[in-house]
Amino acid sequence: MSDSLFPEIQPYQQDWLSVSPLHSIYYEQSGSPAGQPVVFLHGGPGSGCNPGQRRYFDPAHYRIILLDQRGCGRSTPQGETQENTTSHLVADLDALRQHLGIDRWLVFGGSWGSTLALNYALAHPQHVSGLILRGIFLSRQSELDWFLRDVQHFFPETWAKLLSYLPPEEQHNPLSAFAERVFSNDPAISEPAAVHWNAFEASIMTLLPTPINEQAINAKIELARARVQIHYIQNQCFVGHHDLLAEAAAQLKDIPTVIVQGRYDMVCPPLTAHQLHEAIPHAEFHMIPDAGHSGMETGTRSALIAATEKFKQPLQ
Repeated sequence: MSDSLFPEIQPYQQDWLSVSPLHSIYYEQSGSPAGQPVVFLHGGPGSGCNPGQRRYFDPAHYRIILLDQRGCGRSTPQGETQENTTSHLVADLDALRQHLGIDRWLVFGGSWGSTLALNYALAHPQHVSGLILRGIFLSRQSELDWFLRDVQHFFPETWAKLLSYLPPEEQHNPLSAFAERVFSNDPAISEPAAVHWNAFEASIMTLLPTPINEQAINAKIELARARVQIHYIQNQCFVGHHDLLAEAAAQLKDIPTVIVQGRYDMVCPPLTAHQLHEAIPHAEFHMIPDAGHSGMETGTRSALIAATEKFKQPLQ
């Protein structure tokens, strides 16, 4: 099993799809125009896509589609939270599928992208040829509580650093306190708060510490990411009222699925992946023994590339 990413490639198409009078989503295509279609769903919510994500897929075989979800990355308006819910994102995905003339595609999603992938597959199972899911997140209250409180049991100094940005009287509710700052109309307030908020998650992504390149920080992108993420978390990602495990068990048993999970994932703990596999036991399940949350750690990367190779279908 190789852990080597495929070579760097450039898109053969980059464009925007208008999905409402307010929102246009950025998308790109790379690899083989006549290849097997696969769509990559980024995490966050709010993160946006990046060139490295093209490299999970053999460009000689796959028609690789990446997009920035509403408010994210190069989509416009950047950081916009109006008309921005999970249902909107699911509808956008299918609008993009139709726009590109695709009948069925392989859906690859990690972290928040796994939530979106499951919601899309539940809404449009006839258009999903398979699912590759990493770092499973179902947006249940217990998972949000972990991220916003309980992770301090493993990262007390990181949690303390997050809270240190706030006055003592606001530290009991960091989500609300950061929301007030991140949604401020004053960039001198909103942008530093967004950078501090995002640094918290970045610092718990991998099994071994990974330095943050502060020179590469773009405050406006950081702000858009934080606004979208906080908007979703405040609304339990608009899926908290669904029992996604029960719905998956009832409706996804005919969709080939691979689940990849880091054993020491501190953003999306392994219990959720284990429970998803129990709900859809036909899925191939890989618990990576020496990985955290990132999709680029060696064992996780190797399992994901093996999955994209496994899902290759004969081309017409």
